[in-house]
Amino acid sequence: MESDSPLGDATIAADLLDDDEAEPVLVDDGTLPHDRFLDRELSWLSFNQRVLELAEDDHLPLLERANFLAIFASNLDEFFMVRVAGLKRRIATGLAVPTNVGRAPLDVLADISAKAHELQDRHARAFRDRVKPALDEAGIHIESWSDLDEKDRQRSDEIFSAQIFPVLMPLAVDPAHPFPYISGLSLNLSIRVRNPKTGKEEFARLKVPQNLPRFVQLPDDARGLLRYIPLEDLIANHLGELFPGMEIVAHHEFRVTRNEDVEVEEDETENLIQALEKELLRRRFGPPIRLEISDDMDDVTLGLLMSELQITEQEVYRLPSPLDLGGLFEITKLDRPSLKYPRNVPTTSVNLLPVEPTERPDIFASIDRGDILLHHPYESFATSVQAFLEQAAADPNVLAIKQTLYRTSGDSPIVEALIDAAEAGKAVLALVEIKARFDEQANIGWARKLEKAGVHVVYGLVGLKTHSKLALVVRQDKNGTLKHYSHIGTGNYNPKTSRIYEDLGLLTADDVVGKDLTRLFNELSGYAIEKKFKRLLVAPLHLRKGLLKRIEVETENALAGKPSGVRIKVNSMVDEAIIDALYRASKAGVHVDIVVRGICSLRPGVEDLSDNIRVRSILGRYLEHSRIFWFANDGDPQVYIGSADMMHRNLDRRVEALVRIVRPEHLDELKGLLDEAMSEQTSSWWLGEDGVWVRHDRDADGAPLPDMQTEVMRRIASRRRGALR
Repeated sequence: MESDSPLGDATIAADLLDDDEAEPVLVDDGTLPHDRFLDRELSWLSFNQRVLELAEDDHLPLLERANFLAIFASNLDEFFMVRVAGLKRRIATGLAVPTNVGRAPLDVLADISAKAHELQDRHARAFRDRVKPALDEAGIHIESWSDLDEKDRQRSDEIFSAQIFPVLMPLAVDPAHPFPYISGLSLNLSIRVRNPKTGKEEFARLKVPQNLPRFVQLPDDARGLLRYIPLEDLIANHLGELFPGMEIVAHHEFRVTRNEDVEVEEDETENLIQALEKELLRRRFGPPIRLEISDDMDDVTLGLLMSELQITEQEVYRLPSPLDLGGLFEITKLDRPSLKYPRNVPTTSVNLLPVEPTERPDIFASIDRGDILLHHPYESFATSVQAFLEQAAADPNVLAIKQTLYRTSGDSPIVEALIDAAEAGKAVLALVEIKARFDEQANIGWARKLEKAGVHVVYGLVGLKTHSKLALVVRQDKNGTLKHYSHIGTGNYNPKTSRIYEDLGLLTADDVVGKDLTRLFNELSGYAIEKKFKRLLVAPLHLRKGLLKRIEVETENALAGKPSGVRIKVNSMVDEAIIDALYRASKAGVHVDIVVRGICSLRPGVEDLSDNIRVRSILGRYLEHSRIFWFANDGDPQVYIGSADMMHRNLDRRVEALVRIVRPEHLDELKGLLDEAMSEQTSSWWLGEDGVWVRHDRDADGAPLPDMQTEVMRRIASRRRGALR
């Protein structure tokens, strides 16, 4: 049984890491202090520290803690591959390095390195001193070679000879064999051997196979324990078989992280797919930016690696074995329900259930009865969004389907539904974003499969990523009238991540939304110029302006003594213009609440600047991914949900869409979610003016505070037919 934790064998940080290289958009009138922003890179590391704190929490289920250790490792890998790589590339090439904190890029890089070293050391200690001993107590032993008795070693010899030895490829380094290419994120053994006849020492590198289990299960020893040994440890203790006749002088683990940022100059190519595929090939050979080594590595070996890889001392991370704790994802897949979060089965939205229990579900009939607000993963993606598109593909009255695809899964029923619709003769448009970071190759494959099925595939606008989550179905009713059925969401059309990402979505037959989406899709597939929309805010031309206008209204209302307030839930809060507008609102007396999962450059609680701003963070079982924008508007709340974070890339270099929520019961539901996230009785992290996040998970008596995700899960599971219609 797979874990319900975020995100199994994937990262929870991909949507925080795209390179954001635009210059700060400032509208400063000179009244705001120059040190009003927190550094975004250090803020990201603080986010990953919060992930690590979950791994350190003894109150969480054990395998979930191991999962958070693996997530931390995977997150940090991507941080180096994208953000640190981007900083170093711009420094090396002499490009300007935008920074909203007014500090020299090399100083920022030094601070990043210091914090990353501190966190990686803490991460290693959390495994060694807390999680590993707890695993031992639970009967899950990760052994080292020195722990094995003679009988175990004999069995391990058999495993090595039969299953591992045949796929190993030791590479010598000498005048006839140049230093080999070390692939990014691969785990390696550095080996020094001596010829007993000549006394000459040689160096060799051995790559630990990535297609074998990272933790090799040892045979049952009649105690009923699950016992594993790291693959690299098993290999290291059989090096004599790889170098017969030679003396093994020393061996050590090491791992290289490379620059895997992708750059495509779209205006210099006529074929975006071909350009991207070439860049993906170059990604494999990016320059090294981090060298992780086992803490017992000698200076001779380290000196050779640093020289050959052109790595500086600052880029070397000495850690206790085992390196790459992302391998713990394998352990977390064990079928031990008692060591995991209680299994949660998403419910079908009560508003998608038929009026009569004996009737078959009809998505279109349900939407005709009124807007439906979906909340995943508490409410099922499969019986809502997926069913919506599958029914559209099969319905003979549906004439056209238009959809954006940003990140898809390997077995996507959404893509299959689009293919079925095209093969049934419907007009189908799929806007596939092939530049979605680390999903580029998969999306290229889907795009080609869709094209072969007759789907009209487009790749969006030059210079922009299409990040909005939109689906539009055009259907003819019994009177021959064409109706628009729309879905606008905060998360990807990905059934796999929908089970572990917290997201919102709106299903609506509102004609205003349908016409807005029709125009937007025409812009994305044709040559139309973006205009203003009626119920949408769309980036890059109008979203920031629209939000700034709403914040300004709240500021004016506060100054006039009218009810005011701003509440925002996002993954990242970085955009300087938005932050400065919130500072001015705070100075005017507007109460501002921010719920942010990841990066936050806003500095709350500063006297005469942000006294009225509070910032909270919720991390846990599910990945908080929804975006909500709530404005009091003098008693007539203006509320939006959508795909955009408050970052340069989202507001300036992406097609993003927010939709206004209008039904009173939906407004109440979103207000309740924000109330709960900001409550002092909810377990969360609080951001201080110094940039330090402090966890608040106990009340004054030391009792644990309620977990918001668990409470939402219980509340939605208890709903009955007709609720929140």
